[in-house]
Amino acid sequence: MIINFEQVHNYFERVVFEAVAKMSGSYPAYSADMLADVACVALNRLPARYLRHDVDMMFYLTESERHAMENSLQDALDFAFGFVGERAARQTGAV
Repeated sequence: MIINFEQVHNYFERVVFEAVAKMSGSYPAYSADMLADVACVALNRLPARYLRHDVDMMFYLTESERHAMENSLQDALDFAFGFVGERAARQTGAV
């Protein structure tokens, strides 16, 4: 039997990557490496939500669960941008 795990992924990965890319315009001093660090920090603050199809998760969530996930995502992103920016400022004094 061949088992195919290619569809399995963490729901938050794509969402975080898209959000970091969208928000990057507000952080012009952040390099591509810093933005990748932001994504990592944000993902580490969010629960792992593995699934095969994103639509499956959205279908089974209540409105309050969806809202809580959006709030958690924004909190994680805000923290991550601040955390990476503060570390860079301490290391280089440039940000």
